[in-house]
Amino acid sequence: MKIEILGMGCPKCKQLTENAQTAAKELNIQAEITKVTDIDKISEYGVMMTPALVIDGTVVSAGKIISKDEIKKIISK
Repeated sequence: MKIEILGMGCPKCKQLTENAQTAAKELNIQAEITKVTDIDKISEYGVMMTPALVIDGTVVSAGKIISKDEIKKIISK
């Protein structure tokens, strides 16, 4: 599973990264979690507000921090 956090490194982006890492760990899922800070790559996803969460190439959240529990629900689908 590939999880990407789109954002420029703001506190919200860092919190979303922590939430994603915790969710994957709690579900015992091997996930490659990367941060994407390149504005061109972020815009390629059609994201206008960060932070955004991308799982396996699909934007699942943008413009807000979602909790680890919400991420766990998305991952489990």
